[in-house]
Amino acid sequence: QVQLVESGGGLVQPGGSLRLSCVVSGITFPIYSMGWYRQAPGKQRELVASIHRTGNTDYLDSVKGRFTISRDNAKNTVYLQMTSLKPEDTAAYYCKTRLIKELTMTLYDYWGQGTQVTVSS
Repeated sequence: QVQLVESGGGLVQPGGSLRLSCVVSGITFPIYSMGWYRQAPGKQRELVASIHRTGNTDYLDSVKGRFTISRDNAKNTVYLQMTSLKPEDTAAYYCKTRLIKELTMTLYDYWGQGTQVTVSS
């Protein structure tokens, strides 16, 4: 059973930093990509950052230059380093992993339970 466990959320002042971690376990197919999403109250979930198995990354425009996604393949862990945090970054942050069954090119998505990030003075 695939499980994702996120950690690192919390309360931080504007301008501060946090690092989120997401450990994936129980995988049976290779990881195709991993990503961080966020959802603020009353808003749709949005993609914040993703990292492909090739190492290519993609970011939400509003976090470019402030957030960095990285992964440790040996530990099946993805990180999101967040700096210069703003109140508008406040949201529940979710980790997603996409696995690929190479034989049929089928993709499978799995989500973590989320971790709250609150940016406030």
